[in-house]
Amino acid sequence: MITDRVPSFGAAQTDVPRGRRTARRALARPSLPALVGLVLALGVFAAHDPAMLTWGGMATVLDSAALLGIGGVAVALLLIAGQFDLSIGVVAVASSLVTALLVGNAGWSVWPALLASLAAALAVGVVNGVLVVNTGLPSFLVTLSTYLILQGTAQAGTHALAGSARVAGLDDAPGWASAAAVFGATHQVGEGRFRVSLLWWVGVTALGAWVLWRTRFGNAVFASGGARRAAHELGVPVRRTTVALFCLTATAGWLLGTLSLVRLGGVQATTPGLISAVDFIVVAVIGGCLLTGGFGSIIGASLGALLYAVSREGIALAGWDQRWFQALLGVLLLMALLANGQVRRRLKAVPRS
Repeated sequence: MITDRVPSFGAAQTDVPRGRRTARRALARPSLPALVGLVLALGVFAAHDPAMLTWGGMATVLDSAALLGIGGVAVALLLIAGQFDLSIGVVAVASSLVTALLVGNAGWSVWPALLASLAAALAVGVVNGVLVVNTGLPSFLVTLSTYLILQGTAQAGTHALAGSARVAGLDDAPGWASAAAVFGATHQVGEGRFRVSLLWWVGVTALGAWVLWRTRFGNAVFASGGARRAAHELGVPVRRTTVALFCLTATAGWLLGTLSLVRLGGVQATTPGLISAVDFIVVAVIGGCLLTGGFGSIIGASLGALLYAVSREGIALAGWDQRWFQALLGVLLLMALLANGQVRRRLKAVPRS
């Protein structure tokens, strides 16, 4: 049974000073660095500008964190299995373009178009997963290739079919009202407008955490990232688990694209998001996921997304140059990597049968 802690090693616990035991237990919590960083960031930025703690400030932070957290949770699961996906950002754009073109140009109703775009996103996930498990190529390179293919296809295809880079005017399509209620609803509290993407984020996080810690599939995810060959020899369905995880990241991309499409009433086929994929990886690493796989936290990934959003909004409210956000993000990532390095060394020191 998998627990939330790194196994102890070395001397017996009774022989280790209490302070060192406390530090070890702290390092065994993947989400702790993100939680500490979040508390510090909130304290610093709220003290500088209390507007962050108003309804309007919280709505802005949570809206940004929700979109980043949905993708971050899916990428975190894949990282725990020892894989990368750089195509999630472009899948979000490409799937929303498929929906928009089917609705705006082909005259489909919104819900059949959404199902078709979901099927297209899942096809991308299957292709990514099958290529990774059958060729042995690094997932980083496979999904980078997918990113480039989808980027060019999305831009050229939209211009060819719609005559421009933007597809809009979907508000009058059949089924739009019900889709807007599911993917675009808002709730006003004071001066803050909270979007339904927040509920999607909470739901995705809760489901991901439950799957990871309470199901056999979650055990397979950890085994795939921690000791792939041994897991395969013991009968763990490593190949099937890997393909399923790529399908999950593709589904997360589809959900992000759909939330954006319904919110804006259209989609722009501009250069889509390699930076988005990198941001998702950064969020997952800040949340405690090892780049080498086998260790991580879904809650930590969501806390990392919240820390990211708090830092970005705090710098904006403080009136600082936005380029400082990139510097701060680099510092957070470096600290997370150093903490993860300690965890990785501890894991390597654990005797394995």
